Amino acid sequence: MAFVRTHATKLQATFLFVAIFTLGFMVGNLQSITQAQGIGDTDQAFGVIQETYNLIKESYVDGEKVDVPSLVDGALKGMVESLDDQFSAYQTPQQTEASALELQGSVEGIGATVDTDEVTGNIYVVSLIRGAAAEAAGVLPGDIFWEVDGESAVGITQNDLVLLVRGPAGSEVTIVFKRGEELITFTMTRVRFDVPIVESEILEGDIAHVRLSQFTSNARDLLRNELNNIEINSKKALILDVRGNPGGLLSSVVDISSLFVEDGVILYEAFGDGTERTFDANGDYLGITIPIVLLTDEGSASASELLAGALQDLEIATVIGETSFGKGTVQTVAPLSNGGSIRLTIARWLTPNRNWIHELGITPDIVVAYDPVTDGVDVDPQLDAAIEYINNLE
Repeated sequence: MAFVRTHATKLQATFLFVAIFTLGFMVGNLQSITQAQGIGDTDQAFGVIQETYNLIKESYVDGEKVDVPSLVDGALKGMVESLDDQFSAYQTPQQTEASALELQGSVEGIGATVDTDEVTGNIYVVSLIRGAAAEAAGVLPGDIFWEVDGESAVGITQNDLVLLVRGPAGSEVTIVFKRGEELITFTMTRVRFDVPIVESEILEGDIAHVRLSQFTSNARDLLRNELNNIEINSKKALILDVRGNPGGLLSSVVDISSLFVEDGVILYEAFGDGTERTFDANGDYLGITIPIVLLTDEGSASASELLAGALQDLEIATVIGETSFGKGTVQTVAPLSNGGSIRLTIARWLTPNRNWIHELGITPDIVVAYDPVTDGVDVDPQLDAAIEYINNLE
């Protein structure tokens, strides 16, 4: 539930243990994915899968011990991975359930966000929830996942790492991190927590600082109610903070953008067959008349970038912070009969000025770096820069 703190302290950042890969996608309506390939050709091609299964069951030395659902999971995972698209994936029933829970704002985990080093392939900690298991144990941003409960975390995907680290609240997980040249082991107790989607505080000078942590199904209503509760147009300015926000639902970001965009295009979807779909403001405009600053960082991904792109292109907000993650594709989730699902990239999205920001990110109007290791948790140069910018508008 959102809250207001009427004193000038730094707003506590709220993050999930969820890789940008896992939640940082924009989901359309659930739909079936079909192929246009001829049935005869398909039967012949997929017959090899049946042949392989028969060989394993009949000839593999431990064939009697082979778990059929595991074989199916492996085949599905390999099929989607062959697309060589980091945002398309097969999700097991457990992963599908966890993703659905996240989009409702609940998580069971240790309280950290992660990303993958493009050069080494190592998965490392980006940020931590204050007071959650990871921070309390002494995990730091930059720590590299090395082992989880005895299983190597080197070379695996973020999706697989999330599956290893998560588990029922109250259960323990032992993780080995690499920090510099040293391996450090932490045993942590998982917790379930409802993520506060919207938080706000009133800073010195009557500036409203509102953090949006995810684009969930109820995020628009929560943000609209919060802005109304603090009587936003009576404030000096609004700082809307999407740092560390990995994204969420496409419908949510269109709704939230519409709070700030009176009319016009919010984004375009460009499909592989050359067709396009236009998303316009849907009439939820709040009529905000005060200056707006949008804070971004490298953890602002997908739907966060869509919001930043729209408000920047339409000159509604000044973007301050670091260049965002750079995810310019749209995924849909198709349920499968085994309880799992396929997440599949179906389109590219473009800003109102038709910019495709994939692997580029949104470049802020004012670039301000922030390193939580060197700057410290109680120092926020990006927020300070936003306040200075607002005060200089006078």
